[in-house]
Amino acid sequence: MRARSTRQAIAAIGAAGILIFAAGCGSDDDNDSGSASSGTTSTAAAPAKKAVKVGLVTDIGGLNDRSFNSLANKGLEDAKAQLGATTRVLTSKSNADYVPNLSTLAQQKYDLVVGVGFLMADAVGTVAKKFPDTKFAVIDVDATGLKGKPANVEGLLFKEQQSGYLAGYLAGLYAKDNNITTISSVGGQKIPPVDHYIAGYQAGAKAANPSIKTLNGYSQDFVDQAKCKEIALSQIARGSGVVFQVAGQCGLGALDAAKEKGKQGVGVDADQAYLGDHILTSAVKKVDVAVFDTVKQVQDDKFTGGVNTTFEVANDGAGIGKVSAAGSKYQAQLDDVTAKLKDGSVEPPDTVK
Repeated sequence: MRARSTRQAIAAIGAAGILIFAAGCGSDDDNDSGSASSGTTSTAAAPAKKAVKVGLVTDIGGLNDRSFNSLANKGLEDAKAQLGATTRVLTSKSNADYVPNLSTLAQQKYDLVVGVGFLMADAVGTVAKKFPDTKFAVIDVDATGLKGKPANVEGLLFKEQQSGYLAGYLAGLYAKDNNITTISSVGGQKIPPVDHYIAGYQAGAKAANPSIKTLNGYSQDFVDQAKCKEIALSQIARGSGVVFQVAGQCGLGALDAAKEKGKQGVGVDADQAYLGDHILTSAVKKVDVAVFDTVKQVQDDKFTGGVNTTFEVANDGAGIGKVSAAGSKYQAQLDDVTAKLKDGSVEPPDTVK
């Protein structure tokens, strides 16, 4: 991640938080928090942090996806705890909520409004033009490609293909040693962040095990776990021994199918090892760090709109989570591949063929 400057010190005795309540199309999942003013002492008061108000709008996956949106919220919570930020979360129940929710936070004079996910690109572009004095960040969206190229939007991008490659490499090694001929993936929608993961996963598996076969399907859903479970069960019936979920909350159903059938699962975005011993590893991207760092940019007056920040293995913004006991024997090989991703000698594809 880009180097961050030391916080700009603003001398002050204290700051009083102002709570502003307004109805949005989504629901609040976190209350605003303010800082209380401090009293004087006999010694000089320490410089106070710049007060920052940050709002976050989830996509339709919601905070219970235990991956993408929940990670973004963790970054917001970290900013509240460590930076003293005032925060608010609005949950989107449908795509139609994106513009109203983003607009609500901008109207309430939040310093930074964060949109979670590729599906929010058009909404962020639209609202950012209406509120040029509000800073926006959007995860998984290239800010330079937004219509009108608004100068107050920063894109937070990830090289998911690197995380997918590492997970796939491990899956390929595991499959080779366990007489497994096929591995699979279950995506939500066919959008770039999803396909980056899947393309890397397939390439990594074939690099480790050239004879491996790969299956892939899309649920067209990021919420309904039954849809992903059905696809995964079909893949397992066709011989898949390792199932990679790339579908948010829906994908939890795919991992449940792997557990039910005694197969290995690979989590996504967050480290999902907590789901059980059947999780071989997880392909992760540090959305929480991206959100936290962007809040700190705003607090330090270092925010730059109209550009992107890219998170990858080289800057510890992408990688894999905990490796299970079943995969631990391959750690040295994973370390070698990680080094090659960092130095650029391995460059995974980001497009599913």
